Amino acid sequence: MYFDPMYLLFIAPTFVLSLVASFMTKSAFKKYSRVPVATGLTGAQAAGEMLKRAGINDVSIVPTRGFLSDHYNPATKKLALSETVYGSRTVAAVGVACHEAGHAIQHATAYGPLKLRSALVPTVGIGSKIGYMLMLIGLFMSSTQMVGLGALLFSAVVFFQLVTLPVEFDASARAKKRVVEYGLVGPGQEKGVAKVLNAAALTYVAAAASSIMTLLYFLLRAGLLGSRD
Repeated sequence: MYFDPMYLLFIAPTFVLSLVASFMTKSAFKKYSRVPVATGLTGAQAAGEMLKRAGINDVSIVPTRGFLSDHYNPATKKLALSETVYGSRTVAAVGVACHEAGHAIQHATAYGPLKLRSALVPTVGIGSKIGYMLMLIGLFMSSTQMVGLGALLFSAVVFFQLVTLPVEFDASARAKKRVVEYGLVGPGQEKGVAKVLNAAALTYVAAAASSIMTLLYFLLRAGLLGSRD
């Protein structure tokens, strides 16, 4: 079986970055999940208070299964919090819950990047599966046309990941500001919130970097960006 050193050169750094980001996120969450929040609020209560202060009353906060599976669905206006966040009275839980509440506030205020990301969601599945397979098959068959078509589809994934960055950074910024402004954590505990959210943000950076490097690898290997050599 042929092994391409260039693939390792392109993919290995982003793979390592993804591992580091995942480790940092889990470590920070675990550390601050042991720190009780001084206000005694659960993650769900903190998110509810943040939404209430923003004048948002039509978003439901519900529990969901899975570790750090927290998310906000603009279509249903549901803010789903994982079991370790929904009912937990810790700094980590409040930070994650308020980050998701930040997405709900983005939706309510028609935040541009969130609207764009939501519009791109249907194209991501096609790009990540069909686009990648076309690039792989095209490279195997030495078909630059097939690689080019696959790259065009896969570029939707790259664009989605890039649009995701400002969406996630903004939601975290809103959470960091409001946990202090609304008194959702005790004095000094906002530092713990920041560490949890900053670590989580790195996972989105890693995902974007991985998509970009994957696309560049196939384009270079197919000779669509410079020489095959």
